[in-house]
Amino acid sequence: MSKVEIRGEQYAAGDLFSDKFFFSVPPYQRSYAWTTEHAGELLEDLLGYLGDGGDPVDELNPYFLGSIVLIKSDRPEAQIVDGQQRLISLTILLAALRSLIPEHLRGGITRRLYEPADPLSNIPARFRLRPKERDGAFFQEYIQAEGGIAKLHAHIHADLTDSQRNMRENALHYAEALSRLPEVRRIRLAQFILQRTLLVVVSTPDLDSAYRIFSVLNDRGLDLTSADILKAEIIGQIPEIAQAEYTTKWDETEESLGREGFEDLIRHIQAIYRKYSLHGMSVLDGFRAHVMTAVTDPHQLIDDVLVPYGSSYYVINSASYHNLLSAERINGLFRWLNRLDNSDWVPPAMVYLSQHHDNPDRLARFLGELERLAASMMIRRQYAHRRIPRYAALLRAIGRGDNLSQPGSPIQLTAEEREATIATLAGDLYLMPPRPRNYVLLRLDSSLAGTPDAVYSYSALTVEHVLPRNPSDQSEWVRWFPTVEERAAHVHRLGNLMLLSRTKNAQASNYTFAKKKDVYFTGRTGVSPFALTTQVLRESEWTPQVVERRQRELLAHLAQLWRL
Repeated sequence: MSKVEIRGEQYAAGDLFSDKFFFSVPPYQRSYAWTTEHAGELLEDLLGYLGDGGDPVDELNPYFLGSIVLIKSDRPEAQIVDGQQRLISLTILLAALRSLIPEHLRGGITRRLYEPADPLSNIPARFRLRPKERDGAFFQEYIQAEGGIAKLHAHIHADLTDSQRNMRENALHYAEALSRLPEVRRIRLAQFILQRTLLVVVSTPDLDSAYRIFSVLNDRGLDLTSADILKAEIIGQIPEIAQAEYTTKWDETEESLGREGFEDLIRHIQAIYRKYSLHGMSVLDGFRAHVMTAVTDPHQLIDDVLVPYGSSYYVINSASYHNLLSAERINGLFRWLNRLDNSDWVPPAMVYLSQHHDNPDRLARFLGELERLAASMMIRRQYAHRRIPRYAALLRAIGRGDNLSQPGSPIQLTAEEREATIATLAGDLYLMPPRPRNYVLLRLDSSLAGTPDAVYSYSALTVEHVLPRNPSDQSEWVRWFPTVEERAAHVHRLGNLMLLSRTKNAQASNYTFAKKKDVYFTGRTGVSPFALTTQVLRESEWTPQVVERRQRELLAHLAQLWRL
């Protein structure tokens, strides 16, 4: 076996963008993702190191932009394994500078962006950095080519990919920020970038060695996600002839979910294979240890795991199940589940949806049972150490094909759990944390309104007491509830709560009951959008008997809704 040589060497940016390198981004790499926030930080850092003085640029302290990892032999061609975000951003910044410095100086930058043909050396004319194929033509025309930045201002950008949109916005951001600088300072900045901005290039001609370097550098805290590292590892195992195809599949799944959503997908997939083990293993290590050992073929891992689960997660996350008869019911349950204060329920939902996508009746029954279980555990404040084993048991039951409707199934509530749920709902519900409390009230309200699958969306949702927490001594509230003990026994319970689509009003809390109904409990149209509140408006007085009756009725409704 031949020995693989790893080289590391420091370069100024001007030497990096030279005949020594011709950069390309392999198709399996993630897309260009720097936003104007990242690009702006780079410019601010460079200007900070440049300073406001007039000292010769070559005597200024250098700015270190980190290390990049390349697959490269002795030839100039170099595939970027790590560093494309910085190299593309530097190219954009240099192009923006070129458009704003005197014409006689622009050639110095153009030579860094474009390599002219050299027939004697058999070198064709080409740009020094080639991004992913689908972005290449846009990047060349609007960034690298002379006059490209000027054309970009008028470019209609509705049909751009996310990476092209980032390129465009960063270029315009740089052009606008640089235009505010004096011309002398723009020239000095161009000199500083080419002469005193340094990068360490780590290169190896071997693909596997490059990925090992990549993992060591980026699995130690640099700003890459678990999904980025896994993408490099998994697609790096696929033969080069098929890498573009599988990169497209990966990228389409990632783009449909967004970067954060895709990272969540990776976490959920590893939970499915890992069965929610509570051992202290990272998502990255868990995916490697449980998913990649169970599905060793990278083609199969993408075709049979990542893509179908990604599709299921998109449907769950966006509540976009399509079926003529059952879509409303199923999507309503997805919307309710997405309002929970945790996402531990997602892996069982992903597995079941993947298996039974074409059986909407069965899927709707399962999701109804899952929402019941998840809501009960949230109401009873069952934390991760109790939730995770329960969902792991449910995953195993789904995998075995168990009849989930049978008593004893992990998705079914035991008699003790049902009693504990009712007891919690019957207590001081208002003192529950806001997420579960609001969930209960909104779920109840939608059911009372006859729209159990509808999920409300209000920017200012308020849970209000009818009987105030601190009524004045001479008020009718004290006449109806004479003792502190009696008020305390009712004030925070379900029967005394209602919903408003406005922010709290401390003064209104102590209005008389009649004034509250006329002024505070109704909307601008004189009615309330909430069934819970409409119930209150029908009452002529608010006594302990009314609260007790309402408490019994609402608890009975929740008990029927969740089969408690």
